[in-house]
Amino acid sequence: MSDYPRSASAPMVLVLAVGASFGAATSLVNALAHQTVDLESRAAAVGGWSVMEIVSILFDSGWAWAGLAVLTGWLATRAGRQGAAAPVRGAVAGTLSLLVATAAYYALDTIVHQVPIGSYVYDTIFWALAAVLFGPVLGTIGACAGRPGAIGVLARVTVPVGAAVQMVVQPPGRNEVLTAIGQWVVWTAAAVSIAVVVVHFIRARPTRTA
Repeated sequence: MSDYPRSASAPMVLVLAVGASFGAATSLVNALAHQTVDLESRAAAVGGWSVMEIVSILFDSGWAWAGLAVLTGWLATRAGRQGAAAPVRGAVAGTLSLLVATAAYYALDTIVHQVPIGSYVYDTIFWALAAVLFGPVLGTIGACAGRPGAIGVLARVTVPVGAAVQMVVQPPGRNEVLTAIGQWVVWTAAAVSIAVVVVHFIRARPTRTA
């Protein structure tokens, strides 16, 4: 019985670690991206781009943060942790990961940009409220990703479909070149991800014998 609390808390420790790592990585990638381009130059405004800016677009986007909550919802409920309580664990994991990621993002931003820690109070509160609002839903979707059948398929394609839609509704980048590259990368990755999920679902279906 002494091993139960440890094994039960292990997924949440992983969830917190993943959230903190994602938030810190996003802040760092954004800072590195800004260092690779002179935003005051005409070339940068018209068509300039860098690899780090593309990476920044991928990290610092709504679909990527939504994907974090879905991923951690799945991590908290995988390995036999499905059941009646799985959606609750997924919801908690999705919310916690977004809250920790938000805190890590702005904490590192204060270091990178050398500004007082109070500079991001309102931004932190705003995105923390967004985490509380959307985290439970996204985490629950992640908890359903491990399920067989149509529910599992729909849960697994939520992030790639959302990413593809965001590229249309809210194109990334500060110029047409960055927008085109960002859209191409995301659309390609989304199409491949959806195809893999669908193929796996079809192959996993039991074959009917005559």
